[in-house]
Amino acid sequence: MTDRHHLLVHGRTFAAVGDRGDISGYRGGSAPDGMFVRDARHLSRWQLTVDGAVPDTLSPVADGDTARCVLVPRGGRDEPPAYTLFREQAVGDSSFVESLRVTSNRPVPTTVHLAVTADADFTDQFELRSDHRTYTKAGAVRSRRVLGHGVEFAYRRGEWRSVTTVTADPQPDAVEETGTGARRLSWALDLEPHGTAELTLRVMARPHGDRRTLRVPRSPAAVQRQLRSQEDEFVQGVAFPEGWPELAAACTRGLADLAALQVPATGPDGEDLRVPAAGAPWFLTLLGRDALLTSLFALPYRPRLAAATLPALAATQATATQATGTGADGIAQPGKIVHEVRHGELAHFGQVPYGRYYGSVDATPLFLVLLGAYTEHTGDTGPARRLEPHARAAVTWMLDHGGLTSRGYLVYRADQGGLANQNWKDSPGAICSAEGTRPHGPVTAAGAQGYAYDALRRTAGLARTVWQDTTYAHLLEQTAADLRDRFQRDFWMPEHSFPALALDGRGGQVDALASDAGHLLWSGLLDKEYGELVGRRLLETDFFSGWGVRTLAAGQPAYHPLSYHRGSVWPHDNALIALGLARYGLHDEARTIARGLVDAAGATGHRLPEVLAGYGRDTHPEPVPYPHACVRESRSASAPLALLTAVGVV
Repeated sequence: MTDRHHLLVHGRTFAAVGDRGDISGYRGGSAPDGMFVRDARHLSRWQLTVDGAVPDTLSPVADGDTARCVLVPRGGRDEPPAYTLFREQAVGDSSFVESLRVTSNRPVPTTVHLAVTADADFTDQFELRSDHRTYTKAGAVRSRRVLGHGVEFAYRRGEWRSVTTVTADPQPDAVEETGTGARRLSWALDLEPHGTAELTLRVMARPHGDRRTLRVPRSPAAVQRQLRSQEDEFVQGVAFPEGWPELAAACTRGLADLAALQVPATGPDGEDLRVPAAGAPWFLTLLGRDALLTSLFALPYRPRLAAATLPALAATQATATQATGTGADGIAQPGKIVHEVRHGELAHFGQVPYGRYYGSVDATPLFLVLLGAYTEHTGDTGPARRLEPHARAAVTWMLDHGGLTSRGYLVYRADQGGLANQNWKDSPGAICSAEGTRPHGPVTAAGAQGYAYDALRRTAGLARTVWQDTTYAHLLEQTAADLRDRFQRDFWMPEHSFPALALDGRGGQVDALASDAGHLLWSGLLDKEYGELVGRRLLETDFFSGWGVRTLAAGQPAYHPLSYHRGSVWPHDNALIALGLARYGLHDEARTIARGLVDAAGATGHRLPEVLAGYGRDTHPEPVPYPHACVRESRSASAPLALLTAVGVV
């Protein structure tokens, strides 16, 4: 496909449209094509034709909250277009709306034949990933029903039901079969000389289990007003640095994206919450680690994110054990915080393990870190009191199932059918030696130990000041101190003056030089001398690309600038590093990272993507995109706020 995808996001709903505003039903590739709600594609075709032909693009869709383009019928230099089409689209909550204006360029009456071919295949998002997997869907039935103002598409499989309704104003002259399952809505529009006609098309998605009463917005302009109001409300009140306008712009853009990325969740008492989704297009859902880090970055500026994320994750905290990665509670253990929550058909029927999936070694300590940080920052002890049982259960998980007591560290094992790696670098080959070999047996990832150390210390503070349990506080403080001593003995590589990326199942060092060491600065796990050595090492040229710190230092055989976790540059990773550098007093180094990321954001409308390629700025004066990155990602959206904190310009 040569058509680019343009992403429109509104809460749990997103649409990816092409340069002409069309949806082709394309399967596979780096980005899904269509309109999606709760992991299902509710609009798989949306193609405009004029007088039976695809129009030419005069002005393609540009990035923004709405998709606008200008189209003309095909012709040549000696045959000016008879009319011009102005197309505008937007997504609302479970909805998609398009305004189509046709203007005649002729001095005589003209009839224009317009048609929109629409379809809804209800494909699960996991079916569209380029991982060569197929899924059996026995008994699935699709149906179509013509309505007075459009057409209804329906899908059922057992108890699973989904519906998409397409309506138009004015109503179509005809709704025709196409032979493919799609339906073609057509109009014959009579235009006066230089006259104009307008159509409005509305799509309403009704995902399985959604019984809310919803309305499609009247127009894309109405959606834009609603989004602008949400964005303005999110941005208001944040003190941006006057002396660094580029950082201020990145923070503004990030807050606006966070406003659009809020998705519904439920608290322990059934209360409705809105929490940051991980990112669009692939992860427009609650991911524990992502929501926690996003909330931590935004805490000094938008504590409401933490106030919603904490009870939402407490409500999904595991209470029983499930040893395998299949079923609704993949590798759950009592007290463990969820990694991923999915609402799609394949998760519902247990064909993917992510309905509630617990394959994360670090979401649980990060939950405790956020609970402690929220209490310290706001002075609000309410969440700490309410969630005390959940916090204690999380600590118990770290000590027992997590491995702190038996192995001295938080440890994970590859989950067959789920994730091989369960730290933030969760791609299959991400944890490796400098040569690229993968460790055998249970893995002890360095960064997770830092999170555990911080979690123990912050929870000890809650026990001492909020729960009035000094015995428990002392136990946690001693456990943290022992972990710190043990870590510096087992992980430190004297020949590199740098910590190992991980330990393998036998306790051997996995010796890749990786950015995870910067997370240890953020958590305060390293002694000052070691921390300063690590901080300065991360700014050397093999690590620092000019845009940010690479996930793996260049020059190692395992390094690849276009690998997801073995040489790329992640904004949220760098935000943690910058906060860590500031913690250890390395303020010049923190500012260097902030400048690189802010400059990278400036090249893409002040928006930081999920991940960038690892190519150096000295040879590539513009940041090189990573081909499969989420365009809008909550951790990256909140990263400029972390930089604002790290450089201390407020």
